[in-house]
Amino acid sequence: MRFVNKKILVTGGARGIGAAAVAAFVSEGARVAVGARSRHSYDAFAASHPGASIVPALGEIGNQRETATIVSGAIAGLGGLDVLVNSAGFFAEVKIEDVDQAHYDRTMSTNVAGTFFAIQAALPALKASGGCVVNLASDAGIIGYPLGSIYSASKAAVVNMTRAMVLELAQQVRINCVCPGNVDTDMIRQAAEASGDAGKYLKAAHDRSPMKRMATPEEVAAAILYLASPEAGFVNGAILSVDGGGVCGF
Repeated sequence: MRFVNKKILVTGGARGIGAAAVAAFVSEGARVAVGARSRHSYDAFAASHPGASIVPALGEIGNQRETATIVSGAIAGLGGLDVLVNSAGFFAEVKIEDVDQAHYDRTMSTNVAGTFFAIQAALPALKASGGCVVNLASDAGIIGYPLGSIYSASKAAVVNMTRAMVLELAQQVRINCVCPGNVDTDMIRQAAEASGDAGKYLKAAHDRSPMKRMATPEEVAAAILYLASPEAGFVNGAILSVDGGGVCGF
């Protein structure tokens, strides 16, 4: 019970890795603001977690003003903030020749601007509590991904943003980053369906890791909770891969 009475905001908290993180924080005594794009998404999550100590944080992460509104609403609902988890993200596989402005803008605004502006908005509350941030990047931020030039660029930005922020904030707010490999979520299954051969896609997703499987959302959530916990009190600027060894090479 490392997070009893702690106040947590998880952006992108209604699905995938974010949802697993919310459930894990709640199980350890936290009150959690669940970031979701819509009331429908939040209500679906809440219905599957009856009795959980959660509040909604609704809106579209990315735009500075709206992101700040989401964060301030979460802080008001929780009565403060101890941990910010930046889990909201966007992923789509697009060939270089087919990348258009809309794909570029959505990927960068959600993954980079959303992460930055959420931290910016949360800083006063986090400084007051001596809190911390856990960013979600990707192994694509460390190594390249085919059909993912913009996604890879966005996650590389999150990795180095984490390091740069530590140099400004190390004595006030800890900031670390988790880099998952392929994770068995609805997002990767949607990408598999879009590929035209879901079975082949999912087999390749398993085979990318030397362990020959994907991570579970709960395994990534465990890494997030470690970096947010008192046990990681001297861990700052870490880029923690949770990918079964995928970044070690092929």
